[in-house]
Amino acid sequence: MTINQIHSCHLGPEISPEQVISEHYFMVLLKGSMKAYDGRKRYGMQSGDCFIARKNHLIRYTKFKEDDQFVKIIITLDEPFLKRFTERHSYPVGLSTYGDSFLFVNKNPFIKQYIQSLEPYYTSDSELDETFADIKREELLLILLRSQPELASIFFNFSSPHKIDLEEYMQQNFRFNVSLERFAFLTGRSVSSFKRDFKKTFGMPPGSWLLKKRLDEAYFQLSRQHQKPSTVYLEVGFEDLSHFSFVFKKTFGKTPSEVATSGA
Repeated sequence: MTINQIHSCHLGPEISPEQVISEHYFMVLLKGSMKAYDGRKRYGMQSGDCFIARKNHLIRYTKFKEDDQFVKIIITLDEPFLKRFTERHSYPVGLSTYGDSFLFVNKNPFIKQYIQSLEPYYTSDSELDETFADIKREELLLILLRSQPELASIFFNFSSPHKIDLEEYMQQNFRFNVSLERFAFLTGRSVSSFKRDFKKTFGMPPGSWLLKKRLDEAYFQLSRQHQKPSTVYLEVGFEDLSHFSFVFKKTFGKTPSEVATSGA
């Protein structure tokens, strides 16, 4: 199946390079398991679980194979589709009380039957007509909103992120390797106001603060938790192990491996 709104995918990188959820996603684990982290909370998903990954949230997840396979169904609930849905269906939209990045879906008979109905599409190599894909997505939304009507406040809130507490957000999310532009958007600011507020809050530019926080966190994980450098550099927000090792030694006078071995 080639349409991108509904698809099955297999094992990718152990730690996902996709750290910003760009749209709402409905996901079903068919084989394997996942562990995820959003800067505040850790999540565990098992085979058979259904959940929603929320738009404009930062996440990092690790995938684990089952019988040498990892298979999931992903259904994209993008904003243009959701807006078209609201033109045909009316749901009250209040303030969302959900803070989690992943919302687990109640496993009722309707959702179980829906998942079974998808099997011919994700096991086939034939192309699925886009109009028909929209019908299946609309069916999913109707089922979800029937059992959990409070989800309307998440799906149909089309506003940009509002201005939030910068210090709390950055202390929670400095480990995520995303651009300053993305951090600015997620904290409800323009890039210029983000930089200005950041300097006022932390006393230094965001790039300098992020580097220091990531290196300090790396030192802690290496010296106190005895983690491996090959794991730590990704966990704290670096892209490249050699660059991480170079900057780490320049800052602390020791390589990451030396700190991990000596514990100091």
